[in-house]
Amino acid sequence: MSAALDYRPDAPLEDETPDAKAWLKIVNAYRKPDLKRSSFELAVTIVPFILLWAGAWASWHFAFWPGLALTIPAAAFLLRLFIIQHDCGHGAFFARRSVDDWTGRVLGVLTFTPYDYWRRAHAEHHATAGNLEERGVGDITTLTVAEYQALSRLGRIGYRLYRNPVVLFVIGPAWVFLLKQRLPIGMMKDGALPWVSTMATNLGMLVFAAVMIWAVGLGGFLAVHLPIVLLAGAAGIWLFYVQHQFEDTHWSAPPEWQFQHAALHGASHYDLPWGLRWLTGHIGVHHVHHLSSKIPFYRLPEVLRDHPELKTISRITLKESFACVKLVLWDEARGRLVSFREARRMAVVA
Repeated sequence: MSAALDYRPDAPLEDETPDAKAWLKIVNAYRKPDLKRSSFELAVTIVPFILLWAGAWASWHFAFWPGLALTIPAAAFLLRLFIIQHDCGHGAFFARRSVDDWTGRVLGVLTFTPYDYWRRAHAEHHATAGNLEERGVGDITTLTVAEYQALSRLGRIGYRLYRNPVVLFVIGPAWVFLLKQRLPIGMMKDGALPWVSTMATNLGMLVFAAVMIWAVGLGGFLAVHLPIVLLAGAAGIWLFYVQHQFEDTHWSAPPEWQFQHAALHGASHYDLPWGLRWLTGHIGVHHVHHLSSKIPFYRLPEVLRDHPELKTISRITLKESFACVKLVLWDEARGRLVSFREARRMAVVA
């Protein structure tokens, strides 16, 4: 774990290829945030979220369906708040560690995500993304074809259930945001910080809930905030899924695995329509983000504007992304993700 915390994605590696070094130097020029712009982005995200939350409650108070409808855009702005929290975790939003950290901690009460606990896991994800020997932390669990075929019948059923879209995108958000993140699962023995982070966030959530229940009632709070959190969580898990689970993603084992190549080719450029790009904090430019995680999210479009050749690397469209759900196993021989059907057909041929 300590290696992940000390890891700096923007630090050059001795065995990089010249092209990787060149790209790293180019995109690192965009790392400096604009404090006024960061403050503006926070304001234009949290103010609409508060207004939509209030509007959903007011509508629910008189009619259920209009109130439920307003939870959808409110969830979109909560997702954007999570993207800001995510940038704070990288030290990229205000570029002042104490300000980033406390902004992230406060936002964690709204997103149900303990900031310091999550930041550790996410740092390890960045340090090991695409590394076949370092799977399991902050990732969607992905087996190779050979690993899946070596499982028992019960093990295969369990993996199929886990990769089922209903489990990943419906049950998954409830598990992660309502239950899993209430304890420092995976970091129980990693010192006090994960415990302090999760317990402090839990306390903040209880205080927030108590104030809101006092203000709008238990029924109003649950009818509004619970759907918002679950919808935002489902969208967040979907984004994270598509950012790494696409057909031509990159996985390899050391010494073949190299950070820069894995960043550019193991993370996608999820090319969304403009409105969705804005609401998701341009996190779809994920290959550039993985190459240099200290670039503020609002500067990622600048990188693509100034260097359009990056637009075509690992690009998938919104329409193409839905087909990614069936890609569940890494085929080491062909170097791409395949479906259960493809894996079964290959086994028969072999």
